Amino acid sequence: MKKRKFGFAMASLLAVGTLLGACGAKEEADTTTNTDDEATTEETPSDFSVAMVTDVGGIDDKSFNQSAWEGIKKFGEDNGLEEGDGGYAYLQSNSDADYNTNLNGLIRRNFDLVFGVGFMMGDAVLEIAEQKPDAKLAIIDSVADAPNVASILFKEHEGSFLAGVVAASMTETGKVGFIGGMESEVIKRFEVGFIAGVEAVNPDVDVEIYYAGAFDKAELGKTAANGMYSSGVDIIFHAAGATGNGVFTEAKERKEADPNANVWVIGVDSDQYAEGQVNEDTNITLTSMLKRVDVAVQDIAKQAMEGNFPGGETVVYGLADNGVDIADSRGAIPQEVLDLVEEYKTKIVNGEITVPDK
Repeated sequence: MKKRKFGFAMASLLAVGTLLGACGAKEEADTTTNTDDEATTEETPSDFSVAMVTDVGGIDDKSFNQSAWEGIKKFGEDNGLEEGDGGYAYLQSNSDADYNTNLNGLIRRNFDLVFGVGFMMGDAVLEIAEQKPDAKLAIIDSVADAPNVASILFKEHEGSFLAGVVAASMTETGKVGFIGGMESEVIKRFEVGFIAGVEAVNPDVDVEIYYAGAFDKAELGKTAANGMYSSGVDIIFHAAGATGNGVFTEAKERKEADPNANVWVIGVDSDQYAEGQVNEDTNITLTSMLKRVDVAVQDIAKQAMEGNFPGGETVVYGLADNGVDIADSRGAIPQEVLDLVEEYKTKIVNGEITVPDK
């Protein structure tokens, strides 16, 4: 299979912001005894609070951060919490210089569990964890080696493999594309899994690859999509956060200009069907690779509330854990292709197929 680098622009990371003054996290409230007479700490819903810090993609990125916030809100609503101090909340980061400040600010506001969303926040979470050993933190898409941090990873390559199966089965031009945000181990898992899925169906399909170097630059996503569609690519899978919004914009503009244009987008993290709506009768979202950050957030928060916080552990969510999948295509994908996806999904879950991750 031909694999071509379409372009690459690496964004420079800004300096990490100054750590604010210290303040201890709120102590857990209720103590119960288990059957082994070992004391465990458990908080009632009214006593437990949870919050998150976004990365630069922001809370309304229609993707990764938004999925995490939906999980926080669902956990809060399910447990009788209200938005705000003592319940559930978020702080948005406009740059990486905000990470330490925002994490520290939520701990100072006595939230029992604070999530850092995104691998770019890994160093900040570790630094805060070392400074505040009584605080409970969780980092998504990175590993922070500290006893008071739960590290959350996903098998993005497994879900992306299924997206590749769809793309290779549906392309009419024999050319598909992948647009990533910043090049990293996490986003490379999306790329590698996608390529593996394409190759499993048709190794002759050409995959064009582009990294925008940012997760918050829709204009870069739009420019990259323009170049790919112009070169004959008819399906683009993006793993670029808010940068991917530009991919949808380009595809929709092409479809508006020419209703017969053969352009599709495969969304990421959340079901991005709504982002592909062109008009009442037309949608250019083929499917989305679901990364269930919302499920992981609710799971870790529930464990923490029940006194079972997995501090110092790395928790991994894959196809077998409903941590990744692809979204309902709303009829865009023929049944025979959906059946093929299910065949591959079963083989991955059963261990018959091991999807590469690098």
